[in-house]
Amino acid sequence: MSAAHATSHTVQSDLAARVALIGRRAPTASTASLATEVDAIRAAALAHGLYPAVAVTHAIEAALARGERGPLVTGWLHILRDAVSCDRHDGPACETYLAACSVRLSG
Repeated sequence: MSAAHATSHTVQSDLAARVALIGRRAPTASTASLATEVDAIRAAALAHGLYPAVAVTHAIEAALARGERGPLVTGWLHILRDAVSCDRHDGPACETYLAACSVRLSG
């Protein structure tokens, strides 16, 4: 395993753990707190080129801004967990994760 791949895997593991923590706290955390935590994940994902995760964080932030809570946000956090672990970082991967968010919204 190359050093770059090991570093990427470490970042992805850290972000996945942070998403899991947000998921556990989501039922009782304030919307502002959730938005701040999701924004921190967005910034870290962007800094490391994890673009599918960036796309999903935008969807979550928009949902929180609309006042969404509960199972819908929890579902998007599950998608975010998968997105931070994704090995693809291209446009089609971003579109796939955004489509999953859209299905969650309508489904």
